[in-house]
Amino acid sequence: MKHIGIVACSAEGAALCYRTIAQAAERYLGEYNHPKVTLHSIPMADWMPALNADDYKAVAEFMLASAKVVAGAGADFAICPDNTVHLSWEHFIQRSLIPWLHIGEVVAGEAQRHGWKKAALLGTRFTMTGPMYRDVFRRHGMEALPPSQADQQIVDEVIWSELVRGKFLEASRLRYNQVVQRLKDAGCDCVILGCTEIPLLVRSDDCPLPTLDSTRLLAEAAVRFAIAGREHSISA
Repeated sequence: MKHIGIVACSAEGAALCYRTIAQAAERYLGEYNHPKVTLHSIPMADWMPALNADDYKAVAEFMLASAKVVAGAGADFAICPDNTVHLSWEHFIQRSLIPWLHIGEVVAGEAQRHGWKKAALLGTRFTMTGPMYRDVFRRHGMEALPPSQADQQIVDEVIWSELVRGKFLEASRLRYNQVVQRLKDAGCDCVILGCTEIPLLVRSDDCPLPTLDSTRLLAEAAVRFAIAGREHSISA
């Protein structure tokens, strides 16, 4: 069974990912059992100057630094439960000591499985305006549509002022649902929860669109790969 390495950026997303790995693995391995997991976290404060400057080569160095640590602890592959930092993928993947699962590919695979074609995209301003989900979904014959500029500001502000700080307010949940409803009205048939804290706020049972929970989908894909060694989205 393969050893999972988690490269953490935000604390809340990484914690949800680890917890999901432990819970999901029990379905395959039995009570209290899961693959070995090593998590390494560089403080988000260190990442922010590079993110704010759109310097994804610098972001890539953080990814590589954490990957080196988890590889040194025995991890066979890595995941990062943070959508935004995947914008640095091309700058680090060929230099990584271990292979990775790509969060966007995992989410796209789940959308394809359901037959969805046009996904609403919620995330940080970097993710909503960046090419990662747009390009991944296009390769799979689908579309990822960000909110209007005004709604992007709502989504982004809640992430940075509340979600990454562990605050999950009912008023913000309702505002997010309103954003999703407007994207549904624009023709979307599902919504990517493309910031790993959003699943802690948005509830699938009352969201206007079916949800693609990037955090939990990545964690579950990691469990399957660790156990069976077969996950279509592995990259190296």
